[in-house]
Amino acid sequence: MSAVRAAVVWNPSKTDRETLEEPLLRSFAADEIAWFETTVDDPGQGVAAQALETAPEVVIVAGGDGTVRAVAEHLADVRADVDLGLVPLGTGNLLARNLDVPLRDVAAAAERAATGTARRIDVGWVEVDLVEGSERHAFVVMIGFGIDANMIAETDEGLKSKAGWLAYVESLGRALRASDLVSFRLTVDDEPGRDETGHTLLIGNCGTLQAGFALLPDADPGDGELDFLMLSADGLTPWLGTLTTMLWDSNLGRMIRRDDDDGSTKTDDITHGRAHSIHVSLPAPHVFQIDGEEVGEARAFRVSMQPGALRVR
Repeated sequence: MSAVRAAVVWNPSKTDRETLEEPLLRSFAADEIAWFETTVDDPGQGVAAQALETAPEVVIVAGGDGTVRAVAEHLADVRADVDLGLVPLGTGNLLARNLDVPLRDVAAAAERAATGTARRIDVGWVEVDLVEGSERHAFVVMIGFGIDANMIAETDEGLKSKAGWLAYVESLGRALRASDLVSFRLTVDDEPGRDETGHTLLIGNCGTLQAGFALLPDADPGDGELDFLMLSADGLTPWLGTLTTMLWDSNLGRMIRRDDDDGSTKTDDITHGRAHSIHVSLPAPHVFQIDGEEVGEARAFRVSMQPGALRVR
């Protein structure tokens, strides 16, 4: 296949080709763009491989978090020497949020994808032992079990299509009820494994969620490290205190607090830390999410970092 300047991987459930074509033709000639449509059976990895066969300058992914993750997974796995551009079209658009890509503005996002300057970001990899079997996946934003995963599992898809990220708020109560305290085994880097008790563990490459809420306020997608957050508040009253602390920690508090020597912070109900690798063993299967997508129930998972794996415009 002859070389092109831009290979566009797009999710037809989020937009139509014409909507993308108009702004991209301001930067590329029509014969400089190759188009690759995702399907239910191929959410992005396979078409990303086809896109690379055109030897593009940039692979532009237009879709939601799932499409972005699938394309990023293949590019990182084969260590592709190509830029990645983002046209966010989903509910969360989490990587785009963390990289300040324009949201709800296809033309502006397309212009940045076509002409922006690329920066290196890391990619996380998780080997997860699910009830159905073991799987290996990349992530660019966040993985984990607990409230976040349960909220995703409890969210009504019909409501999400109408209300966007506010649908997650509607499911929060059910997620809280489904998030029981559990004891699990946590191993960080080369340290000895330790027993922990909590209901939520999140491991992230980026830290900002919808509405600008910085769940991992110090996470840097290009620092070569994983940031993790463990929550252990039990009951409504402790939870209100935890949410207040997290809001404080996300804003003014993070500017004036003092961290431990290793960069970790800890209160009675919140633990922040950093690592290059993490291994978790759970006593029973728990709902697990990768970049905002429920993937099943996990018994254990191992997380590592691929530094500077992607160049993103």
